[in-house]
Amino acid sequence: METKKLILIISIIVVLLGVVLFLRSSFIIKKEGKTTNLQLISKNMIIESPAFKNNERIPQKYTCDGKDINPPLIISGIPENAKSLALIVDDPDAPMKVWVHWLLWNIPASISEIKENSVPEEAVLGMNDFGRLEWGGPCPPSGTHRYFFKVYALDTNLDLPEGSRKEDLEKAMEGHILDFAQLIGLYSRKN
Repeated sequence: METKKLILIISIIVVLLGVVLFLRSSFIIKKEGKTTNLQLISKNMIIESPAFKNNERIPQKYTCDGKDINPPLIISGIPENAKSLALIVDDPDAPMKVWVHWLLWNIPASISEIKENSVPEEAVLGMNDFGRLEWGGPCPPSGTHRYFFKVYALDTNLDLPEGSRKEDLEKAMEGHILDFAQLIGLYSRKN
């Protein structure tokens, strides 16, 4: 009888440890109310575009097949204590690596809209994978690709020079992210 109880207790402990490890790897690890990594879950912030809905096709106008200008974006639910925003637009479906289309940071947290074909005056531009300091629209070689528009609310302005790469931006944001939101657009080229 005692052996069965001991086995039951050990089994319960093993299951609980498994649950704790799973939860720890599945959710945001927080330190002093700020995220310590970039695997994020949005709390209140939302990013939308009047040009397309989440998980829907990006109009050709905003791609290499059109005018290749950035789409309008609307950001809401920005935390009151945010000092700045950062924006990363990338394509995880690119053949060789995640392809960076646009990088912006030090966008004033008071700005809730990025207009079509514009960059907020105070924002700093990073280098995209086209080798340019500007929007590089969707231009997939084949198939339908997903384009992730990721906005981060930060508790500071970043001391990061213009032309920095995505990896530099992500490293600079560590420990400063207050909230996060994501919009996904789709695009495929007509052959």
